[in-house]
Amino acid sequence: MYRYDSYDQAMVDARVAEFRDQARRRLEGKLTEDQFKPLRLMNGLYLQLHAYMLRVAIPYGTLDARQMEMLADIADKYDRGYGHFTTRQNIQYNWIKLEDCADALADLATVEMHAIQTSGNCIRNISSDHFAGAAADEVVDPRPYAELMRQWSSFHPEFTYLPRKFKIAVIASEKDRAAMRLHDIGVRIVKNDAGEVGAQFYAGGGMGRTPMIAPLIRDFVPIDQFITYAEACLRVYNRYGRRDNKYKARIKILVHELGAGEYIRQVEEEFAHLLSVGVEPPTAELERIKAHFELPEPLRLPGQGAGTPLPSGGAAESGAPGQARGGAFDQWVKRNTHPHRHPEYVSAVISLKPAGGIPGDATSDQMRVVARLAREYSFDELRVMHTQNLLLPHVAITDLPAVYAALDEAGLGAANMDTIEDIIACPGLDYCSLANARSIPLAQRISERFAQTGRTSQVGELKLKISGCINACGHHHAGHIGILGVDKKGVENYQLSLGGSEAEDVALAKITGPGFDEDGVIAAVEKVTDVYLASRTAGERFLDTYRRIGMEPFKEALYG
Repeated sequence: MYRYDSYDQAMVDARVAEFRDQARRRLEGKLTEDQFKPLRLMNGLYLQLHAYMLRVAIPYGTLDARQMEMLADIADKYDRGYGHFTTRQNIQYNWIKLEDCADALADLATVEMHAIQTSGNCIRNISSDHFAGAAADEVVDPRPYAELMRQWSSFHPEFTYLPRKFKIAVIASEKDRAAMRLHDIGVRIVKNDAGEVGAQFYAGGGMGRTPMIAPLIRDFVPIDQFITYAEACLRVYNRYGRRDNKYKARIKILVHELGAGEYIRQVEEEFAHLLSVGVEPPTAELERIKAHFELPEPLRLPGQGAGTPLPSGGAAESGAPGQARGGAFDQWVKRNTHPHRHPEYVSAVISLKPAGGIPGDATSDQMRVVARLAREYSFDELRVMHTQNLLLPHVAITDLPAVYAALDEAGLGAANMDTIEDIIACPGLDYCSLANARSIPLAQRISERFAQTGRTSQVGELKLKISGCINACGHHHAGHIGILGVDKKGVENYQLSLGGSEAEDVALAKITGPGFDEDGVIAAVEKVTDVYLASRTAGERFLDTYRRIGMEPFKEALYG
């Protein structure tokens, strides 16, 4: 993983000192809240319903054990003993005191972490595939390219005050595990017919009140020019993006109103201009960065034969004391492991979605358990997943029983990846000042209901996402089942949508009809799964069945 050089460290240290002075002046009354707001936002500090919230960047979701341990320490020292992992591969602390914030940032800086550009109208944390570097279907590891974009975008003088916030995702496989086409810019690293590495660009995606899927704007940019092309995309947006109306300020609105063809024309014109003035390609810097992402030596060695078979509970019976055994372990291996490029390893998903739990939350003790497991079993590497879970990317198959036993003991052994219990949910009205309805209690009740009835296994892969307002931080537009909380004459009401996807088969969900109260929407989700189970053919996921039979059978069951 990437390590700071002296420039990186000096930059982060200087920002901590700067923010310490800004916070002091606010506490002394020398800055009003309106004056302080843009300063705190550029340092990841929000004012929520009850307290300040600090959002810490985890670039492309990669961190090591010492960094996870520091996140646990921050939770204990400055918050209430837990943190919330987000779909943007960040962590949020919901109970930060302003007088403690600079100290928290200073502690983070000692382990090469910060909260810079995790909010505000700037280029946010660059996200990527959580299986990056481990997945067998990648063209290359996309993280060096994401890191180059992080360095380019940090404190970029031209893009510090964009019309609106700006989000970029970088992947390197046909399978999209990062909702790439629902970002302002999506980049897929590809190879052309000549075997040359380049970048495919999409622009103008996003969710919120006007969800849009990003169109392809260039199918191949030479890799030494992809930063220059990104700059051209941003320049056109920065020049023409709406600043008079925040609801129309995102790049998706610009691309839609100009038309993709005209946006592409202007980007190509700007790109040609940048090349003509002799923009130096960052080739040497990219090569320096790549060296940080080389796989650990054992993973570079060829595996033996067809690879190590996945263990089962029965096979673990003779294992060491404390090792996992039995059906729960088998279920966890089946659901929560992902194939690795090396046949003797897997990537192991750590669910932060126990039945009845708060999606994405982890206690400080749990963070320390995960850090220890990363150090002992995953070459000191961890990932924050786009799905609000954690990941050990490089686990030897023979170590799975011991890893599961430790996770299960820590309350992290839920075997529910990509099931209806693996719910994405925003903080909602429990924390967020923008929310209209609660998301967390609804997610808890739905996961409990399906766990108690045993229907999770029957239903199989089904991605349910909940947002507490139209800003769509819970990605409800992209849910196989999506739920949006709205305010209906002072009462929380929930709209149900079906058929969304954030993967390579990207689609926006469609609203079924009138909304429901909290009890009603839980019953509605059950009715929707009833229709699926009664209608599916062999091997069909929920999304496959929905696409085959359409909306009408579901509406009939819901509304009669």
